Amino acid sequence: MKLQTPKSIRSLVVAGCVSLLSVTGVAKAADSTQPIVIPIHNWSSQIVMAYVIGGMFEKMGNNVEYVPADSQAVYESIRNGDVTISHEVWQSTFGKSFYNAMAKGGVIDAGTHSATTLEEMGVPTWVIEKDLCPGLPNWEALKDCSDNFTTPDSGGKGRWLEGPQSWHGDLMPERLEALGLADKWTVKFAGGADALWTELAAAKKEGRGTVVFNWTPNFTDADGFTFIEFPEYTEGCRKADGGDGRCGSPKGWLKKAANYKFPKTHPAAYTAFTKLDFTTTQIGQMAALVDTDKMDHKDAAAKWLADNEAVWMPWTK
Repeated sequence: MKLQTPKSIRSLVVAGCVSLLSVTGVAKAADSTQPIVIPIHNWSSQIVMAYVIGGMFEKMGNNVEYVPADSQAVYESIRNGDVTISHEVWQSTFGKSFYNAMAKGGVIDAGTHSATTLEEMGVPTWVIEKDLCPGLPNWEALKDCSDNFTTPDSGGKGRWLEGPQSWHGDLMPERLEALGLADKWTVKFAGGADALWTELAAAKKEGRGTVVFNWTPNFTDADGFTFIEFPEYTEGCRKADGGDGRCGSPKGWLKKAANYKFPKTHPAAYTAFTKLDFTTTQIGQMAALVDTDKMDHKDAAAKWLADNEAVWMPWTK
Protein backbone atom coordinates (compact mmCIF):
# COMPACT_ATOMS: atom_id res chain seq x y z
CA MET A 1 0.00 0.00 0.00
CA LYS A 2 1.27 3.43 -0.93
CA LEU A 3 1.38 5.80 2.04
CA GLN A 4 -0.01 9.31 1.47
CA THR A 5 2.24 12.20 2.43
CA PRO A 6 0.80 15.07 4.54
CA LYS A 7 0.95 17.28 1.43
CA SER A 8 -0.97 14.79 -0.71
CA ILE A 9 -3.53 14.28 2.07
CA ARG A 10 -4.14 18.03 2.23
CA SER A 11 -4.57 18.10 -1.54
CA LEU A 12 -7.13 15.30 -1.38
CA VAL A 13 -9.07 17.06 1.38
CA VAL A 14 -9.14 20.33 -0.52
CA ALA A 15 -10.16 18.57 -3.72
CA GLY A 16 -12.90 16.74 -1.86
CA CYS A 17 -14.22 19.96 -0.36
CA VAL A 18 -14.23 21.69 -3.74
CA SER A 19 -16.03 18.70 -5.24
CA LEU A 20 -18.62 18.68 -2.45
CA LEU A 21 -19.26 22.40 -2.80
CA SER A 22 -19.69 22.12 -6.54
CA VAL A 23 -22.19 19.29 -6.13
CA THR A 24 -24.22 20.89 -3.34
CA GLY A 25 -24.12 24.37 -4.80
CA VAL A 26 -23.15 25.84 -1.43
CA ALA A 27 -20.16 27.75 -2.70
CA LYS A 28 -21.22 31.39 -2.96
CA ALA A 29 -19.45 34.71 -2.84
CA ALA A 30 -19.34 35.92 0.74
CA ASP A 31 -21.01 39.18 1.68
CA SER A 32 -18.64 42.11 2.15
CA THR A 33 -17.62 43.11 5.66
CA GLN A 34 -18.48 46.70 4.75
CA PRO A 35 -21.65 47.80 6.57
CA ILE A 36 -25.04 47.80 4.90
CA VAL A 37 -26.26 51.37 5.42
CA ILE A 38 -29.97 51.63 6.26
CA PRO A 39 -31.76 55.01 6.38
CA ILE A 40 -33.88 56.21 9.29
CA HIS A 41 -36.74 58.59 8.42
CA ASN A 42 -39.44 60.10 10.62
CA TRP A 43 -42.41 57.73 10.82
CA SER A 44 -42.78 54.67 13.02
CA SER A 45 -43.24 51.80 10.58
CA GLN A 46 -40.21 52.90 8.55
CA ILE A 47 -37.99 53.12 11.63
CA VAL A 48 -39.13 49.82 13.14
CA MET A 49 -38.79 48.11 9.76
CA ALA A 50 -35.28 49.54 9.39
CA TYR A 51 -34.23 47.78 12.60
CA VAL A 52 -36.14 44.63 11.63
CA ILE A 53 -34.27 44.44 8.32
CA GLY A 54 -31.00 45.35 9.98
CA GLY A 55 -31.55 42.64 12.57
CA MET A 56 -32.19 40.13 9.82
CA PHE A 57 -28.99 41.15 8.04
CA GLU A 58 -27.03 40.87 11.28
CA LYS A 59 -28.42 37.37 11.88
CA MET A 60 -26.97 36.54 8.46
CA GLY A 61 -23.54 37.73 9.63
CA ASN A 62 -23.55 41.18 8.05
CA ASN A 63 -22.48 44.48 9.52
CA VAL A 64 -25.17 47.17 9.58
CA GLU A 65 -25.12 50.93 10.02
CA TYR A 66 -28.14 53.20 10.52
CA VAL A 67 -28.13 56.83 9.36
CA PRO A 68 -30.74 59.60 9.59
CA ALA A 69 -31.83 60.54 6.07
CA ASP A 70 -34.26 62.89 4.36
CA SER A 71 -37.10 60.84 2.91
CA GLN A 72 -36.91 62.57 -0.51
CA ALA A 73 -33.15 63.02 -0.82
CA VAL A 74 -32.40 59.44 0.24
CA TYR A 75 -32.63 58.18 -3.35
CA GLU A 76 -29.74 60.42 -4.37
CA SER A 77 -27.86 59.08 -1.34
CA ILE A 78 -28.53 55.53 -2.53
CA ARG A 79 -27.47 56.43 -6.06
CA ASN A 80 -24.21 57.89 -4.76
CA GLY A 81 -23.53 54.90 -2.51
CA ASP A 82 -23.86 56.74 0.81
CA VAL A 83 -26.95 54.65 1.68
CA THR A 84 -27.47 51.04 0.61
CA ILE A 85 -31.25 50.52 0.61
CA SER A 86 -34.65 52.08 1.07
CA HIS A 87 -37.35 49.71 2.30
CA GLU A 88 -40.49 51.91 2.23
CA VAL A 89 -40.73 53.65 -1.14
CA TRP A 90 -44.29 55.04 -1.15
CA GLN A 91 -45.52 55.60 -4.69
CA SER A 92 -47.54 58.76 -4.07
CA THR A 93 -44.91 60.64 -2.07
CA PHE A 94 -41.57 59.25 -3.19
CA GLY A 95 -42.23 57.63 -6.57
CA LYS A 96 -40.98 60.59 -8.58
CA SER A 97 -37.74 60.92 -6.57
CA PHE A 98 -37.21 57.17 -6.84
CA TYR A 99 -37.64 57.06 -10.61
CA ASN A 100 -35.56 60.21 -11.14
CA ALA A 101 -32.68 58.59 -9.28
CA MET A 102 -33.10 55.38 -11.25
CA ALA A 103 -32.99 57.33 -14.52
CA LYS A 104 -29.65 58.86 -13.53
CA GLY A 105 -28.24 55.42 -12.78
CA GLY A 106 -27.09 53.80 -9.56
CA VAL A 107 -30.47 52.84 -8.06
CA ILE A 108 -32.26 49.55 -8.72
CA ASP A 109 -35.80 48.39 -8.04
CA ALA A 110 -35.52 45.59 -5.46
CA GLY A 111 -39.15 44.53 -5.55
CA THR A 112 -42.61 45.43 -4.26
CA HIS A 113 -44.31 44.66 -0.95
CA SER A 114 -47.71 42.96 -0.90
CA ALA A 115 -49.06 45.97 1.00
CA THR A 116 -50.84 48.62 -1.05
CA THR A 117 -50.76 52.22 0.09
CA LEU A 118 -52.79 55.39 0.39
CA GLU A 119 -51.52 58.72 1.72
CA GLU A 120 -54.27 61.26 2.22
CA MET A 121 -56.00 63.80 4.44
CA GLY A 122 -58.73 62.33 6.59
CA VAL A 123 -60.52 62.25 9.91
CA PRO A 124 -60.77 59.82 12.80
CA THR A 125 -64.00 57.91 12.22
CA TRP A 126 -65.58 59.29 15.39
CA VAL A 127 -65.65 62.75 13.72
CA ILE A 128 -68.11 61.32 11.19
CA GLU A 129 -70.05 59.47 13.89
CA LYS A 130 -70.44 62.75 15.84
CA ASP A 131 -71.63 64.44 12.62
CA LEU A 132 -69.07 67.24 12.97
CA CYS A 133 -68.97 67.56 9.19
CA PRO A 134 -72.17 66.20 7.60
CA GLY A 135 -71.50 64.62 4.25
CA LEU A 136 -67.99 63.30 4.91
CA PRO A 137 -66.09 61.50 3.52
CA ASN A 138 -67.09 63.40 0.34
CA TRP A 139 -64.75 66.39 0.14
CA GLU A 140 -67.57 68.82 -0.70
CA ALA A 141 -68.76 68.52 2.88
CA LEU A 142 -65.74 70.63 3.84
CA LYS A 143 -67.42 73.70 2.34
CA ASP A 144 -69.82 73.99 5.28
CA CYS A 145 -68.14 72.70 8.45
CA SER A 146 -64.84 74.55 8.88
CA ASP A 147 -66.00 76.20 12.13
CA ASN A 148 -65.83 72.81 13.85
CA PHE A 149 -62.15 72.43 12.95
CA THR A 150 -60.57 75.72 14.04
CA THR A 151 -57.52 75.76 16.30
CA PRO A 152 -55.62 78.58 18.06
CA ASP A 153 -53.07 78.67 15.23
CA SER A 154 -55.51 78.57 12.29
CA GLY A 155 -56.59 82.22 12.15
CA GLY A 156 -60.28 81.44 12.46
CA LYS A 157 -60.22 78.92 9.62
CA GLY A 158 -60.56 75.18 9.79
CA ARG A 159 -57.17 73.46 9.96
CA TRP A 160 -55.65 70.66 7.95
CA LEU A 161 -52.67 69.27 9.84
CA GLU A 162 -50.27 68.03 7.18
CA GLY A 163 -47.11 66.01 7.70
CA PRO A 164 -43.69 67.70 7.52
CA GLN A 165 -43.42 69.98 4.48
CA SER A 166 -40.47 67.89 3.27
CA TRP A 167 -42.91 65.06 2.54
CA HIS A 168 -45.20 66.72 -0.01
CA GLY A 169 -44.10 70.33 -0.43
CA ASP A 170 -47.11 72.55 -1.15
CA LEU A 171 -49.37 69.77 -2.43
CA MET A 172 -52.10 70.29 0.17
CA PRO A 173 -52.15 74.13 0.13
CA GLU A 174 -52.39 73.91 -3.67
CA ARG A 175 -55.29 71.48 -3.36
CA LEU A 176 -57.17 73.78 -0.99
CA GLU A 177 -56.80 76.62 -3.48
CA ALA A 178 -57.81 74.48 -6.44
CA LEU A 179 -60.94 73.21 -4.68
CA GLY A 180 -62.00 76.71 -3.63
CA LEU A 181 -61.60 75.93 0.06
CA ALA A 182 -58.75 78.29 0.95
CA ASP A 183 -61.08 80.98 2.28
CA LYS A 184 -62.36 78.57 4.95
CA TRP A 185 -59.42 76.22 5.56
CA THR A 186 -55.69 76.52 6.08
CA VAL A 187 -52.83 74.01 6.08
CA LYS A 188 -50.36 73.72 8.94
CA PHE A 189 -47.34 71.42 8.81
CA ALA A 190 -46.47 69.01 11.61
CA GLY A 191 -42.88 68.55 12.68
CA GLY A 192 -43.11 64.78 12.35
CA ALA A 193 -45.43 61.81 12.53
CA ASP A 194 -45.56 61.94 16.34
CA ALA A 195 -47.22 65.37 16.14
CA LEU A 196 -50.00 63.87 14.00
CA TRP A 197 -50.74 61.15 16.56
CA THR A 198 -50.59 63.67 19.41
CA GLU A 199 -53.20 65.74 17.58
CA LEU A 200 -55.46 62.72 17.06
CA ALA A 201 -55.31 61.90 20.77
CA ALA A 202 -55.88 65.51 21.85
CA ALA A 203 -58.83 66.02 19.51
CA LYS A 204 -60.49 62.85 20.76
CA LYS A 205 -59.99 63.87 24.38
CA GLU A 206 -61.40 67.35 23.72
CA GLY A 207 -64.20 66.11 21.46
CA ARG A 208 -63.29 68.51 18.65
CA GLY A 209 -62.97 68.01 14.94
CA THR A 210 -59.61 67.44 13.31
CA VAL A 211 -58.42 66.84 9.76
CA VAL A 212 -54.97 65.26 9.61
CA PHE A 213 -52.69 63.68 7.08
CA ASN A 214 -52.45 59.92 7.47
CA TRP A 215 -51.61 56.82 5.53
CA THR A 216 -52.26 53.12 5.28
CA PRO A 217 -50.75 50.73 6.23
CA ASN A 218 -50.50 52.29 9.68
CA PHE A 219 -51.51 51.57 13.27
CA THR A 220 -54.62 53.73 12.78
CA ASP A 221 -56.05 51.05 10.50
CA ALA A 222 -57.20 49.28 13.66
CA ASP A 223 -58.33 52.45 15.47
CA GLY A 224 -60.82 53.66 12.86
CA PHE A 225 -59.76 56.34 10.40
CA THR A 226 -61.59 57.58 7.29
CA PHE A 227 -59.81 59.14 4.33
CA ILE A 228 -61.56 62.07 2.62
CA GLU A 229 -62.69 61.30 -0.92
CA PHE A 230 -61.29 64.01 -3.19
CA PRO A 231 -61.63 64.17 -7.00
CA GLU A 232 -60.06 61.08 -8.51
CA TYR A 233 -56.34 61.08 -9.17
CA THR A 234 -55.27 60.89 -12.80
CA GLU A 235 -51.81 61.08 -14.33
CA GLY A 236 -50.70 64.74 -14.53
CA CYS A 237 -53.51 66.11 -12.33
CA ARG A 238 -51.24 67.76 -9.76
CA LYS A 239 -50.01 71.32 -10.25
CA ALA A 240 -46.39 70.21 -10.26
CA ASP A 241 -47.26 67.99 -13.24
CA GLY A 242 -49.23 70.63 -15.12
CA GLY A 243 -52.71 69.86 -13.74
CA ASP A 244 -55.13 72.01 -11.75
CA GLY A 245 -54.24 70.38 -8.42
CA ARG A 246 -57.79 69.40 -7.42
CA CYS A 247 -57.19 65.67 -7.33
CA GLY A 248 -56.69 63.43 -4.34
CA SER A 249 -53.93 60.91 -3.86
CA PRO A 250 -53.67 57.63 -5.76
CA LYS A 251 -53.64 54.22 -4.20
CA GLY A 252 -50.19 52.92 -4.87
CA TRP A 253 -47.42 50.44 -4.44
CA LEU A 254 -44.79 50.17 -1.72
CA LYS A 255 -41.40 49.33 -3.19
CA LYS A 256 -37.83 48.63 -2.12
CA ALA A 257 -34.78 50.35 -3.60
CA ALA A 258 -31.08 49.48 -3.48
CA ASN A 259 -27.73 50.75 -4.65
CA TYR A 260 -26.71 49.00 -7.87
CA LYS A 261 -23.59 47.53 -6.23
CA PHE A 262 -25.55 45.83 -3.42
CA PRO A 263 -26.12 42.55 -5.34
CA LYS A 264 -22.36 42.19 -5.86
CA THR A 265 -21.05 43.42 -2.51
CA HIS A 266 -23.64 41.56 -0.41
CA PRO A 267 -25.22 38.87 -2.60
CA ALA A 268 -26.83 36.93 0.25
CA ALA A 269 -28.24 40.04 1.93
CA TYR A 270 -29.48 41.40 -1.39
CA THR A 271 -31.26 38.14 -2.18
CA ALA A 272 -32.95 38.23 1.24
CA PHE A 273 -33.92 41.87 0.64
CA THR A 274 -35.58 41.02 -2.67
CA LYS A 275 -37.54 38.21 -0.98
CA LEU A 276 -38.59 40.45 1.92
CA ASP A 277 -42.30 41.24 1.54
CA PHE A 278 -44.56 42.83 4.15
CA THR A 279 -48.35 42.98 4.17
CA THR A 280 -50.56 45.88 5.23
CA THR A 281 -51.30 44.12 8.52
CA GLN A 282 -47.64 43.43 9.31
CA ILE A 283 -46.61 47.03 8.69
CA GLY A 284 -49.49 48.31 10.79
CA GLN A 285 -48.42 45.98 13.60
CA MET A 286 -44.87 47.37 13.53
CA ALA A 287 -46.17 50.92 13.82
CA ALA A 288 -48.59 49.96 16.60
CA LEU A 289 -45.78 48.60 18.77
CA VAL A 290 -44.46 52.17 18.96
CA ASP A 291 -47.49 54.42 18.53
CA THR A 292 -49.96 52.35 20.56
CA ASP A 293 -47.83 50.20 22.86
CA LYS A 294 -45.26 52.99 23.34
CA MET A 295 -42.24 50.76 22.80
CA ASP A 296 -38.84 52.05 21.72
CA HIS A 297 -38.25 51.52 17.98
CA LYS A 298 -35.35 49.13 18.56
CA ASP A 299 -37.25 47.15 21.19
CA ALA A 300 -40.25 46.97 18.88
CA ALA A 301 -38.07 45.58 16.11
CA ALA A 302 -36.52 43.01 18.44
CA LYS A 303 -39.99 41.89 19.55
CA TRP A 304 -41.23 41.66 15.98
CA LEU A 305 -38.24 39.57 14.93
CA ALA A 306 -38.65 37.24 17.92
CA ASP A 307 -42.39 36.82 17.34
CA ASN A 308 -42.18 36.35 13.57
CA GLU A 309 -39.24 34.06 12.84
CA ALA A 310 -41.51 31.97 10.62
CA VAL A 311 -42.03 35.05 8.44
CA TRP A 312 -38.50 36.35 7.98
CA MET A 313 -36.24 33.32 8.38
CA PRO A 314 -37.24 31.83 4.99
CA TRP A 315 -36.10 35.06 3.31
CA THR A 316 -32.55 34.36 4.50
CA LYS A 317 -32.37 30.86 2.99
